[in-house]
Amino acid sequence: MPSPLIIAGTGQEDTAGSRSSPAEIQSGEQKVTIKQSAAGSRLKAAEKETRIAAQPCFVLHSYPYKETSLIVDVFSRDYGRVALIAKGAKRPHSKLRGVLQTFQPLSVSWSGRAEVRTLTAAEWIGGLLPLEKSALLCGFYLNELLVKLLARDDPHPVLFDHYVATLNQLAHNEPAPIVLRKFERALLKETGVGGNFTVCTITSRPVQFDEIYVIDPERGPRPAHPADNTPRVTGKTLLDMEQEDYTDNTTQTQSKFLMRYLLAHHLGGVPLNTRQILIDLMQL
Repeated sequence: MPSPLIIAGTGQEDTAGSRSSPAEIQSGEQKVTIKQSAAGSRLKAAEKETRIAAQPCFVLHSYPYKETSLIVDVFSRDYGRVALIAKGAKRPHSKLRGVLQTFQPLSVSWSGRAEVRTLTAAEWIGGLLPLEKSALLCGFYLNELLVKLLARDDPHPVLFDHYVATLNQLAHNEPAPIVLRKFERALLKETGVGGNFTVCTITSRPVQFDEIYVIDPERGPRPAHPADNTPRVTGKTLLDMEQEDYTDNTTQTQSKFLMRYLLAHHLGGVPLNTRQILIDLMQL
């Protein structure tokens, strides 16, 4: 019996006595490579498939999608702001119809790896009083801030807890201007644009109690100049805001105009619809 022939340059044996051409062998190798690549792609896709179960969430906003579904923008504790499609949520007998309400603590599950995932379950948890009258409008203001200032899929667990606390304070009729100032400040801090109100950016020294400052939205406090046309605040106001102490009337007034200015800057000129309503009704 003839010994196997080794095809030069290929490492392949011809045991049948007939030689396969190099082109045939190369074609076979390419087929194997293509199959392996396809299998690898399927594996990677499976690894990226996201399944999240029982995540604490609040509905920020929702709008119709096709005839029977909704796109729901939720604020989750561990995954940040997430867009979900709630299939069939608009049908009269859908279990989701009465669950996907704003300002209600929910346990939400979803799957998918696209920008808009698929809602798989939502349950009402309870534990918060409903918002009513002016507190309800303040709640919509909070939601509009989150929708317009938070990037999707950017976790903010500390801000989530602050949001829950803020809703609870509004529901218990705590002074809305103070509650909103605290949340606005926390929002800018947690998104990395809040800055440090206790240090002057020009001198690198602590902010002085009786000095007058303006705030550079990108850097922080600096001494005010006569030509400045941005809100002026005392060092006391800045230090009070860092301590969340709004008992002083001057601090309340100055912080209101300061936060309005800073939010407008970071929103890039995008108007806040609920903010204007609040200004008209409550002078917040």
